[in-house]
Amino acid sequence: MGVVDTIFAPASGFGRAAVAVVRISGPGAAAALEALTRQPPPPPRRLSLRTLVAPGSGEILDRALVAWMPAPGTFTGEDSVELQLHGGPAVRAAVLRALAHLPGLAPAEPGAFTRRAFLNGRMDLTEVEGLADLIDAETEAQRRQAMRQLDGALSRLVEDWRATLLDVLAMTEAALDFSDEGDVDAETLTTAGLAAATRVRDGILSALANGRRGERLREGLMVVLAGAPNAGKSTLLNALARRDAAIVSAIPGTTRDAIEVRCDLGGLPVMLVDTAGLRESVDAIEVEGMARSRRRIADADLVLWLVPPEGSGETPPAGALVVRTKADLSSPSPGDGLAISALTGQGLDALLDRIEVSAQAALGQGDAVVTRERQRLALESCAEHLDRAIAGAASLPAELVAEDLRLAVRALGEVAGRVGVEEMLDRLFASFCIGK
Repeated sequence: MGVVDTIFAPASGFGRAAVAVVRISGPGAAAALEALTRQPPPPPRRLSLRTLVAPGSGEILDRALVAWMPAPGTFTGEDSVELQLHGGPAVRAAVLRALAHLPGLAPAEPGAFTRRAFLNGRMDLTEVEGLADLIDAETEAQRRQAMRQLDGALSRLVEDWRATLLDVLAMTEAALDFSDEGDVDAETLTTAGLAAATRVRDGILSALANGRRGERLREGLMVVLAGAPNAGKSTLLNALARRDAAIVSAIPGTTRDAIEVRCDLGGLPVMLVDTAGLRESVDAIEVEGMARSRRRIADADLVLWLVPPEGSGETPPAGALVVRTKADLSSPSPGDGLAISALTGQGLDALLDRIEVSAQAALGQGDAVVTRERQRLALESCAEHLDRAIAGAASLPAELVAEDLRLAVRALGEVAGRVGVEEMLDRLFASFCIGK
């Protein structure tokens, strides 16, 4: 399909509902509204009741609230229309079918509205990523972090840093271009520029020094339940998930592969992983399951090492939280670890508290400004170029210092999506629902 000037899509969920919202964006939005209503557009940004008709036959499709929003003050920066229909599937389908038959209109692909907002300068790339994260947010901390990004928390920092470095670069290039002029003091400019570049470098390093909490919050804390067969891992998983997510059996080796369950714990995302029990075995499938268990243990943020009353032959991995299971069948001595019973609920609140403390320490509460590896890599690149510029200011030719400053500015441009983002746009915008 060639380039389409005007797009449309449902902006609300599918299925039966009280109201369904359809959005239109592009230069043909006003004409599309006139074709559906057979009236001029209403006053801008005011909901008006209109009868929608099929452009060809004149058949009444619905009585709807419509809003006309001229460019540039819209989400996409283009002329836009919003239709608030009755939410029956047949009504929505009839209106979408009518729009599809209008010349110059085509259904929007996923993320098409947000892509236009980005390309028209209504959002930068970090704000787009914040919107994607907001749509995917499952917990309060994820929502809070996504809103900070969408509100421009990182954008403002990056723009301040970039403006400062552009001033430093301008001073450095002026010193190069007019080094033979008596009214240009190259040394003074270098001293002032170094101080400013150092402030930016230190600010970037401070933003990066957060243990990757922003990225980890998006994915969730991985908590792996490990230990010997029949230690109570699957029973504990079901108790924490509050549903039968894993098969529980007295037969050792029932769990052969990892079982994952996502939970919201104190507003933080937690991934609970039940793994195959660790023991000596000649069963090829069980051996593979145990190999996968060890890989999950190595990648875990927190390992709950479950020990049944009869004990466990393996030594817990370093940093693991030892959990004595089946406390209803025995009385663990003090210091043996946290005693729980998944059947009676004994000790589960204390265990959840321990997991929540670990999650808070690892993930924060949505206050990180760096939330994606792409952002982190660009900022790390900027800091490296600034390190070289600062270290080489006294010994390297000024041309090389200026080049490092230019590369540092470019790296900041990559954070906000000013440069070097074409290859990732399709993947990012494809993560959006159709109406965004």
